[in-house]
Amino acid sequence: MDQLSEDRKIVRLEETESTNSYLKELLRTEHLEEGSVVVADFQTAGRGQMGNSWYSTKGDNLLFSLLIYPIEIPANEQFIISRIISLAIKNTLDQFTDDIRIKWPNDIYWKDRKIAGILIENSLQGKIIENSIIGIGLNLNQQVFPPELPNPVSLRQITATEQDKDYILDLLMKEFFLLYRGLQRGEKQVIEDEYMLDLYRVNGYYWFE
Repeated sequence: MDQLSEDRKIVRLEETESTNSYLKELLRTEHLEEGSVVVADFQTAGRGQMGNSWYSTKGDNLLFSLLIYPIEIPANEQFIISRIISLAIKNTLDQFTDDIRIKWPNDIYWKDRKIAGILIENSLQGKIIENSIIGIGLNLNQQVFPPELPNPVSLRQITATEQDKDYILDLLMKEFFLLYRGLQRGEKQVIEDEYMLDLYRVNGYYWFE
């Protein structure tokens, strides 16, 4: 993770309402370096896209939020952040299994089952993104899910191996900042092309710009 400050904060919590909310409140009270992270064993009010809740048993999964300052990204191009984190999750999981796909706009699938979700909250100032809080819920070690959840799966269920959360967090951060630095070097089209190749498509579903 090149160019990240050694002063970036890593907060580890046993429990919080949501890591996004915790990081947002922390940012109101102090300056945080880019790459700061809040990780929780359990979220009492975990959120997904469109206000959906995120269910996770305590300590089993990787639940965290990441702070970046993407001031070079115009506000009207903010979806590139979603593309980068989606690709970072996919590239991380590709090291453990096949058949990982990105389901537009904010889910990661293994075959036809959801393994991760993303919630991005951008703070805008005019045409500039002042900061972006990227929340991720990645099913790692959970083996039993509520029946009302239609299609969840965890990496442990796929690989039959218990996963190290800290190790996977480190891998994911490296993958993210590799792509993010690439964007800063002008590799936007490369990222967009890779994203389109990795989209999940089923029953005539296609993603449109």
